[in-house]
Amino acid sequence: MNVIIVVSVRIFSQNWHFFAQEVEIMKIAMTGVSGNMGREALAQSMQLEFIERVRVLLTPKRKNNKLSRRLKARYGDRIEIVRGWLSDAAACEKLVEGADVVVNMAAVIPPHSDKNPQASYLCNQLGAVRLADAVAAMKNQAKLIHTSTVAVYGNRTLAHPWGRPGDPLMPAAFDYYAMHKMIGERHVMESGVKNWAVLRQTAMLYEGIIFSNISDGLLFHTTLNGPLEWVTARDSGYLIRRILECEQQGKNEKFWNRVFDISGGHLNRRTGYDTFADGFSIMGGSPRSYFKPNWCATRNFHGLWYADNELEKMYSYQRGTVEGFWNEMGKKYRIFRLARLVPAALIRKCVFGRLLGDDNSPSKWIKNGDEARVTAAFGSIENVLSLPSDWTGFSVEDAKQYGSDESEPMQACAGRMLSHGYDESKPFEKLTLDDIREAAIFRGGRCLSKEMAETPYAKMLWQCSEGHTFSAAPYTVLKGGHWCPFCQPQPWKYDTLAKKSPYYAQVWYDSHSADEDYIYSFDKDGNAHIERG
Repeated sequence: MNVIIVVSVRIFSQNWHFFAQEVEIMKIAMTGVSGNMGREALAQSMQLEFIERVRVLLTPKRKNNKLSRRLKARYGDRIEIVRGWLSDAAACEKLVEGADVVVNMAAVIPPHSDKNPQASYLCNQLGAVRLADAVAAMKNQAKLIHTSTVAVYGNRTLAHPWGRPGDPLMPAAFDYYAMHKMIGERHVMESGVKNWAVLRQTAMLYEGIIFSNISDGLLFHTTLNGPLEWVTARDSGYLIRRILECEQQGKNEKFWNRVFDISGGHLNRRTGYDTFADGFSIMGGSPRSYFKPNWCATRNFHGLWYADNELEKMYSYQRGTVEGFWNEMGKKYRIFRLARLVPAALIRKCVFGRLLGDDNSPSKWIKNGDEARVTAAFGSIENVLSLPSDWTGFSVEDAKQYGSDESEPMQACAGRMLSHGYDESKPFEKLTLDDIREAAIFRGGRCLSKEMAETPYAKMLWQCSEGHTFSAAPYTVLKGGHWCPFCQPQPWKYDTLAKKSPYYAQVWYDSHSADEDYIYSFDKDGNAHIERG
C-alpha cells in the first residue's frame, strides 16, 4: 500500500489549525462486479476515499460493453477495466498487477451452471486456479479474498441443520456449481498465496430473485423441510467494504488464512417451505395455494444454518432481514399484487405448473424415467409415488423448534453440531501428530506423515479409505473440510464413503439409508448415470 499526506483544517475559536496525517491508499482488483454481490461490493467500496483505484475484470460478452461505459461514467479514473476471461492466465495477471487486495466474486451459478457446465468449470474452478496462481506469482503479493458457496456442504436436514467450517464437504450429486467451487477453493487454500481467505456465501437475496425463480425447474430442487439461511446481496457487498476498511486500518490480523461462512444471522434462518411462503406473500399466496408437496425433491439439495457468526462479530455487516427484503420487493414490484385478483389455481397451473415440464424439474426426470436423478433427489421412484399430493398429508416443520432463532448457536446448539474427529478445544497451532492421526481415522483413512507439519498450512501426507494417497495441509482438512481429491466430488460415491467414514456417515444417513450403495456420475456428454457401488 502507498501512503499519501492528507491535510485537514479545523477551526477553534477563530484560530486555524492544520493537521497533516499519513493515510495508506489501496489498489483493489475485483471480479464478478456484474453479479449481485460484486455489484454491491464495488459500489460500496468506491465510497472509501483511501481506495485509489479498483481494477475490474469484465468478460468480452457484448452485454458488458454497456456496463463498462456505465462504470467509467460513474467512477472515472478510479476504475480500470480489463476485458477477458477469468480462465485466461494473461487476463488474471493483468488484473492483479499492482493490487494490494484481490476480491474474487465471479461465479456461474445454477441454473446456468446446470445448462452450461463448461462455463461453470471455466469460471468456478479453472478461474479460481488461474487467479490464485496469478496472485502467487506476484513479486509483491496481493492478499486474496475468494468467495465460495454454502453448496459445498451439500444436503442437510433438520436432523443436523447447523454447519460450520470443518464440516464435511459433500456437494450434491450432479451439482456442477458446487463441484467446481469446491475444487476451486481448495486450490486457493493450497496455492502458495501468503494471505488468503475463503468466504462461503449462504443463500443470497437479490432484486432479480423473483423473476429467476419462476423461470426454471431449479425451483423444485428445494427441499421443503430443509434448512436455509439468507443474506442480502447488499449486506454481502457491505461485508467486503468492511473487510477493506479494516485492512487499511491494520485490523485484519484474525482474518487471513482462514475459512469463514457469510451468514445471515438468526433473523434470516428459514426452511425451504418458509422461503417459498416469504416470497409468495407479496402475491397474496402461499406454497399451499401455488404448489403441491410432491413437486419438490426430498434430498440432494444444499442449505443449512450457519453455526458460526464470526464474520458478523468482526465486521458487523448484517443489516437486512428476509422480512425487510420482501417488504421492499412488494413495494417496488407492485405488479405482483395483481396476483391477489387471480385465482390461486390459475397461478398454480400457468406460473408454476408450467415449470414441471422444464428439463431441470424433478417432475420431468420422473416422467422421462431418469433413474439417476430421481434416485439422487428422492431415493427411489417408490419414494416419489408415496409422497402426498395434498398438503393435508404433508407435515411442515417449524424451524424455531430446531433452534433457528438462536443468536449464539455455537453455544446454544453445541450438542447438535457435527463432530470433526479431534479435540477442537485445543488451539489449532497446539495440535499434535496424534490429534491429526485421530482426525484421519475419523475420516476413514490415515495420516502417513511421520512428523507434524511445521505450520497448519504446510502439507502432510494422507491416505483415504479407498487407498488413495494425497497431500494436504492440516488446516485444509480439519478446518476446510476437504479430504481425498480423488474420491470427490465426482463421481459422487458417498454411499461407499459413509460406510467407512464416521465423518461422512454422521450427516449422510440423515437423508440416505445404510443399504443404499450407489455411485452417481456424468458421462462425457453430461448425461447423468447411476450404478451400484
